[in-house]
Amino acid sequence: MRTKEAVLELLQRAQSDLSGEQLSQQLGLSRAAVWKAVRALRAEGYEIAAGTNRGYRLTAQPDVLTREAVAQALAGHPWAQRLTVCQSVDSTNRMARQLAAQGAPSGTCVIADRQTAGRGRRGRSFYSPPGEGLYLSVVLRPRALPEEIMNLTALVAVGACDAVEAVCGERPGIKWTNDLVFGTKKLAGILTELSVIAETREVEYVVVGIGVNCAQTQFPEDIRDVATSILLHTGRRIARASLAAALLRALARLSAQLPGGCAEDMARFRAGCVTLGKRVTVLRGDAAREAFAEDVAPDGALIVHYDDGTQEHIASGEVSVRGLYGYV
Repeated sequence: MRTKEAVLELLQRAQSDLSGEQLSQQLGLSRAAVWKAVRALRAEGYEIAAGTNRGYRLTAQPDVLTREAVAQALAGHPWAQRLTVCQSVDSTNRMARQLAAQGAPSGTCVIADRQTAGRGRRGRSFYSPPGEGLYLSVVLRPRALPEEIMNLTALVAVGACDAVEAVCGERPGIKWTNDLVFGTKKLAGILTELSVIAETREVEYVVVGIGVNCAQTQFPEDIRDVATSILLHTGRRIARASLAAALLRALARLSAQLPGGCAEDMARFRAGCVTLGKRVTVLRGDAAREAFAEDVAPDGALIVHYDDGTQEHIASGEVSVRGLYGYV
């Protein structure tokens, strides 16, 4: 661990002021090295109070998204050693797929402060500005056939809701099948992509991508009416490193259950799905058809009833579903 990170860790753990002498003794550093580290931390936005005969005290810290910050929030978890954190990438999912194809183990995670070509479901772009969101993709390697993990996106949505609630105190709803919402506005999106071994038809790997709007206060005009952030909705600024750690812990718990053992989480998905019990428009290509969203099947398919009395199970990759009177 570098000097700066070592000093920061001690200041974050301290229950009271730490003198320069205490820091130098605990870390085996010179007083000059401690002062240099403090000065570097202040330059990065950390507020460190200091006074004669009092020592140093960390009073505020910026929302920095670094490997060290995420690893510290994930301390003790094996996935903490499998992190790649970038300032900017075209797409965290693309980079994670590349690592997976090279043999990266389950739990390998790519996190970015900014995406230049973030993608959502059905090829849509995902708004990914710097310093305001969390863009995270994880490699999973479940031993399963594709049809055994058809509900994976739904399960990830439940875990993502758990993580958001843990850091901000309010639980989002789920718009079937891959969006988290506060009220009628989108907070986060999920994109799952898998690779299959041709010879055995088994899943080679899955990449789960999650993008969360954390601190945005404004959005581009085309999504302004349908998007929100944790800050806009709750008034709270959260530490993105803490949210990343909470998401990774939730995904680790989920991956340990695959392909079975997820009935409780599917029940939680149904309970949190704001699409159910509403009139929706089922969009298939250029065709639009109104229906009533009745339930979610164990495989994650949305069960709808049409006005002519027919029923259909809709798989997430087949169609898009919209509320009749808005995004949800």
